[in-house]
Amino acid sequence: MTYIPVPVHLLEIGKPLPVDLVSSTGQLLLRKGNPILSADHREKLNAFHAGTRESDGLAWQHAYLRHIHNMLQEGMDPRDVARAPMPSEIRESDYVVGKQYGGSWLDLQEVLRGILYQGGLAVTPLPRLKGIQEKAVKLVQEDVDGSLFELFQALTDNTRGYCATHALLCGVVCELTAIKLGLEPWQRAPLVAAALTMNIGMAREQDSMSRQKTPLTDWQRSLIESHGQRGDQMLRELGVDDPVQLDLVRWHHTPLAAEAEANNLLNRRLLNLTDVFVARTAARTTRSGLSPVEAVKRMVFGAAGDDLGLGSAMAQAVGFYPPGTYVKLANGEIAVAVQRGARANTPWVISIVGSDAVPLAKYECKTTAEARTAITMPVNFEKIKVSINQERVRKARERIPRA
Repeated sequence: MTYIPVPVHLLEIGKPLPVDLVSSTGQLLLRKGNPILSADHREKLNAFHAGTRESDGLAWQHAYLRHIHNMLQEGMDPRDVARAPMPSEIRESDYVVGKQYGGSWLDLQEVLRGILYQGGLAVTPLPRLKGIQEKAVKLVQEDVDGSLFELFQALTDNTRGYCATHALLCGVVCELTAIKLGLEPWQRAPLVAAALTMNIGMAREQDSMSRQKTPLTDWQRSLIESHGQRGDQMLRELGVDDPVQLDLVRWHHTPLAAEAEANNLLNRRLLNLTDVFVARTAARTTRSGLSPVEAVKRMVFGAAGDDLGLGSAMAQAVGFYPPGTYVKLANGEIAVAVQRGARANTPWVISIVGSDAVPLAKYECKTTAEARTAITMPVNFEKIKVSINQERVRKARERIPRA
């Protein structure tokens, strides 16, 4: 029988267990229905490398993801969500296999968030991470602009947490920029894998810090400085053995801190630039996010050599005004970008607020390559009070003339 480890530190004292706990050799440690009695009891279980049957472990993981999702949907603070213990109940539906990866980015975001939250103690994460990566690449191939739109919109939604959305958007931006640079699929794969997992060493804390109203503490700054090394070690313990992915995770914050082969140094720089780009465009409680065009400018202006080429390639790949971000037009209207245009600064948009500040009900795509509807400035999402219907956006995009 196959046994898999459980995140003992996430087991709540005094709550009945929904599964049997066994040692690494299969010896029964605690029977289903019995509680953990104390912190010392929990430490003893940890010393025996407590695990459970594979089917129970996967179902428990599914119950945990469902619990996290419900907490976020109820509007709970992500800092409280990040501290959520493993649930004491598993439903029959949690044992159903094959429902982890639905059709949207938000489905992937939910599963990835659970894996990143559990870190080195995630249950059988490698097949699921591989599935997330494959599904993500497929979604990008099917609809680049729709993918960017959904993820940039999700980046503004604090109720879903930040860490997994950041990871997915970094993966997409890396994939698109690497394609623009002419990298082959086998070269792009470890880059996207690293983007999805680079912050596993501080995922829970990353969500907490995104909502924090006070300056970072010394401990938080130390964690940020060391999370690349922590992530590298966690992934090794989970069974990741791709040296390229591990190298990228370890050095994504400091790409020049250690020697690397030329190809991997390029990927290190690309992952670092992407990480910074997405982080700058995301709002914090203590500051507003930068517009993508401003974030790109900061990457390109003052850069030299490889970094200048990478920044330019990224701008060409996602545009100065990526789908899902907001702009003001020359005619006074506020619009949301929905599809990249012929040039980085001329996306197709849908006006959502008229020049008289009245919300517009009709979804009609228009080009910003014409003088009357040219972009005059980016608009921060925090100033937008109009809800966007993504299904109506999709239908409107279908009417855009093909080049």
